[in-house]
Amino acid sequence: MLRAQRLTLRGRHLVYLDAGGGGAPLLALHGHFGRARTFDRLAVALAPEWRVVALEQRGHGRSSPAGDYDRDGYVADAAHAISALGLAPAVVLGHSLGGVNAFQLAARRPEFVRAVIVEDAPAVVAPRPEILSDLAGRFSSLRALREAAVDDTFLLESAFEDDDGWGFRFDPAAINRSRTLLAGDHWADWLASSHPLLLMRGGESDFLPRPLAAEMAARRPHTRLVEFPDAGHHIHDDDPAGFAAAVRSFLAEI
Repeated sequence: MLRAQRLTLRGRHLVYLDAGGGGAPLLALHGHFGRARTFDRLAVALAPEWRVVALEQRGHGRSSPAGDYDRDGYVADAAHAISALGLAPAVVLGHSLGGVNAFQLAARRPEFVRAVIVEDAPAVVAPRPEILSDLAGRFSSLRALREAAVDDTFLLESAFEDDDGWGFRFDPAAINRSRTLLAGDHWADWLASSHPLLLMRGGESDFLPRPLAAEMAARRPHTRLVEFPDAGHHIHDDDPAGFAAAVRSFLAEI
């Protein structure tokens, strides 16, 4: 069972879940609207050889919001977690937003990283429209909240209840700001490191186009590309067994 703990960074709290044990460290970074619980099943699948530490990134889950959601801020948070918890050098795994954060951390703080696993994240992120900007702050019931998220069931991972009703553990305006700042050309960071890297693509994903994934694997040394034909952007949910098997196979070779 992952245990919730927190770090403090310049007055902000960063919550993380730590599987514990004596295994080699793996820092896991979720995508937009996600939480550290995204990686519960992976932590179980990798134990006891690997100790999964899943970070709730700024503005997500129970971690504090931040003044901004730029690239430098996310990378600094991940580096702080590795340093404060004594994980270096760690394998860093990231989904979507977390995937870009992972390969940028490897480029900018290579001494903290042993290897990188990128789940459906591109080297060039296209601008994306704002979403969920009209999402209500609170809902009267879990049913009402589920109906609001009917087309985006992954949002339910961030659902919670308090005295004011049911809500989500994120601010849509902040996440849309983060999505805007994620867009851009990140080839320089993608090519800057030489750590072993596993790139995973969902066969039905529109976030990481197949030609771009192939180019990313071809241009970067020590990079393995694995595609999951029946999965979309959330490979860890669409094919959890295949996702864990691919991660285990890669980890066994580094």
